[in-house]
Amino acid sequence: MASSFLDKLILCVGMLSMFHAAVSAAQHHTFLRLTEQEFHIPLDIIVQVLVSLVVTMISVTRVAGDFKEIRVSEELKERTWDSVTNRPAFYNFRHRGVLFQKFIRDEQLDKSRAWNQ
Repeated sequence: MASSFLDKLILCVGMLSMFHAAVSAAQHHTFLRLTEQEFHIPLDIIVQVLVSLVVTMISVTRVAGDFKEIRVSEELKERTWDSVTNRPAFYNFRHRGVLFQKFIRDEQLDKSRAWNQ
């Protein structure tokens, strides 16, 4: 599902509406503090926040595109067992076998000389 221009426009409108509700709540809070009244958020700001939240959530899921399957079997069904267990990040070529390489090579040369005799 490709996101259209309309989906992105609705997302922007939802975000702007949520920002407007936050600014309105801040202004209302300042007004109540100046008039020394008890703090409460008006119902119209609460409704605007909830509608903006729903619109933004729906438009984000439409803009995000296709979702991947959560089940691992969907991702691994095309891979062979050898490629699943292969982890190149764990390859280690700096181990103690490098120290014994000279001795192993000498031993193999001795065996090959003994075999050729």
